[in-house]
Amino acid sequence: MAKKEFKYRGYTLEELQDMPLDNVIQLLPSRPRRSLKRGFLPRQKKVLEQIRKVKKEGNKNGRPQIIKTHCRDMVILPEMVGLTFGIHNGKEFVEVMIQPEMIGCYFGEFAITRQRVQHGDPGMGATRSSMFVPLK
Repeated sequence: MAKKEFKYRGYTLEELQDMPLDNVIQLLPSRPRRSLKRGFLPRQKKVLEQIRKVKKEGNKNGRPQIIKTHCRDMVILPEMVGLTFGIHNGKEFVEVMIQPEMIGCYFGEFAITRQRVQHGDPGMGATRSSMFVPLK
């Protein structure tokens, strides 16, 4: 069975990457479209510069270069597909490999800031009062 080709709103990934940025913006959902129409913030421009620098240099040492960023409000564009980003979640950098299906989403959606709470087992050592509970 043939692998299904990726399409975003009727366009292949290659067509999206060859398109001017203004045309790509018109294809995005309303919130990212509005965000990008207002222009890039300085920190977002810095991320774009790093992307273009990494693409120009290529892979060094045979492994993909990770672009670390605190910019969680950056919209994923077609030119970012295939790159690996270290997105800060408030504590550490979460490595995220950008897939074509992520186009139009924000970086912050892929680096969750809250962890699931895992409470300890109840019983001995759980509280001060459990020191005086007799063992069975």
